[in-house]
Amino acid sequence: MTRPASPRLELLGRGDEEAAALVRRLLELAVPNLRASRAGGEFVFTRTGHDARPVGRSLRYAAIAALGLRALPPDEQRMVLHGSTADDLVGDLVRRLDDVTSLGDAALVCWAAAEAGHAGLPRALERVAHLDPAGAPVYTVDAAWVVSALLAAGVAGGHLERARARLLGRPGVLFPHALGGPGLVPWYRAHVGSFADQVYPIQALARLGDPEALDAAEQAAARICALQGGGGQWWWHYDARRGGVVEGYPVYSVHQHAMAPMALLDLADAGGTLHAAAIRKGLLWMVRPPETDEPLVIDDLALTWRKVARRDPRKLVRGVRALSARVRPGMRLSLLDRVFRPVAIDRECRPYEFGWLLYVWLTARNLEGQWNGELSKGSGVES
Repeated sequence: MTRPASPRLELLGRGDEEAAALVRRLLELAVPNLRASRAGGEFVFTRTGHDARPVGRSLRYAAIAALGLRALPPDEQRMVLHGSTADDLVGDLVRRLDDVTSLGDAALVCWAAAEAGHAGLPRALERVAHLDPAGAPVYTVDAAWVVSALLAAGVAGGHLERARARLLGRPGVLFPHALGGPGLVPWYRAHVGSFADQVYPIQALARLGDPEALDAAEQAAARICALQGGGGQWWWHYDARRGGVVEGYPVYSVHQHAMAPMALLDLADAGGTLHAAAIRKGLLWMVRPPETDEPLVIDDLALTWRKVARRDPRKLVRGVRALSARVRPGMRLSLLDRVFRPVAIDRECRPYEFGWLLYVWLTARNLEGQWNGELSKGSGVES
């Protein structure tokens, strides 16, 4: 099948052909993966187990799939969607907005509608505004998606200015799990932010592109890159106040092949630093994870296993480390690493993982100051 040109992938190959070969391999799995994730006209929540059986439904994952699928030629879109196109999928999601109560879900649908140029975009913007009243606390990921959606829609002033200020008002070096006040997160982990809580704000701030926003994106990106594991791992939980790692595991495949490259390449697109070495190291963790000898890319099932995690009951290590870091920042309790080793593989795969993969590696954006196609040249390049 004829695939769209991928300047990002071409440049990745110039620096590391093994990493580029991995991305090409994953892109070949995207169509069968997303097709298998489609059931009853919707996208499933996950495919799980050695037989990759479908479980549940997810509008959120459908919206992310729509963002990625638009990068494919129409014939491949129809293969995934059983005759429909990605724009048809966006239309289905817009029609369901009245029942959407999650701000993050509404923002993703709005983002997809904006990029598709869908006639229902005004309705989507109204729904996002309704679910995002001024002064209410909001999860950080949702806050970032609001900014990205409003930017994609070409909104200026008003809601966008408030959403921008919310991201820039983070209280520490990195982003916590929630912004805008207490109430969403227990006190003992209010200082903790996940990897997702970092990458989506980096992306949104980079897309804003003004000096203050770009500087905030640069700071957060530099910090998570400095903390990246020796095997290329993008760690899971951070102390947002000081910018240290609270707990590294689980390490998620989607972070390695899609979410980290998406945020960091958007930063480079906006004129910021290209963290090329970190992107390559993160990708290669997928084929050489130090935690396990088992493969994480399963070609026969057209998926990647979701994560490598500790065998700890009820996420004990994460809870203990969050509390200890609250009491004494930087405390690691290294005994936990020896008792609860990261050797468990989560054998599931969710549709959004390949939605973001397509979006980051194949979608051309139309932002002002966009990447000039020569990431390997010029200033601000880390290699």
